[in-house]
Amino acid sequence: MSRRGLLEGKVALVIGASRGIGAQTARTFVEEGATVVLAARSEDALHALAEELRTQGGTALPVPADLGDEDSIASLVRTTVARFGRLDVAFNNAADGHMPAPLADLSVEDLDRSYRINVRGFFLAMKHQLHAMLASGGGSIVNMASTAGLNGVRGMGAYSATKHAIIGLTRSAALDYADKGIRLNVVAPGPILTGRLQQIPEERRAPIVRAVPMGRIGGPEEVARAVAWLGSDAASFVTGTTLAIDGGRLAGA
Repeated sequence: MSRRGLLEGKVALVIGASRGIGAQTARTFVEEGATVVLAARSEDALHALAEELRTQGGTALPVPADLGDEDSIASLVRTTVARFGRLDVAFNNAADGHMPAPLADLSVEDLDRSYRINVRGFFLAMKHQLHAMLASGGGSIVNMASTAGLNGVRGMGAYSATKHAIIGLTRSAALDYADKGIRLNVVAPGPILTGRLQQIPEERRAPIVRAVPMGRIGGPEEVARAVAWLGSDAASFVTGTTLAIDGGRLAGA
């Protein structure tokens, strides 16, 4: 008997799919049987990933979109529903940060830039995704936060505040829609080998590794598998939760 994927037959949307955890989650969604809509600002990267997924036998539609623009997000969700009939799973993954600095040295522009994507953008994404899921009878939304949304981080005040806000928005929405067949959850990764962390020489990663009880940095595929599970019916009684994916780092905080 062939294995049935966690997301078999589902229509899934990944916002922030052009690289890193977003791209890996799109791959995992396809492996688990989903039809995937890929969204990000980088059109070339989206088309390359869509072609990769199609070559592997998946169905993937690239749709350039800007999480900070409501018309763009509304159009993205409409396109998804028009093309595939419904929206079952959404992973909101885009993020904006700032260079580390003590709070008094941060500019208002630093705060506004982080807020535009990490709070306003996630609000807009959830708003339009929820309308689509209500119309089709239910679904699951997974939002990307960070362990910075569960504690303070030196020099990252604006970023940390927006990640706390994502958790608050998600938990409140989970209560709003718990009796309507829609689940909303958060993943909060610790150090994952993507982006800036990938560019740091291995010897400079040593202090980061020492801070993780499991003694290593996580991989994007480990976050992707958690997102797929939360998006699937296997997590049917899970809503309003924040799943830390951090090798045990917060356990000793």
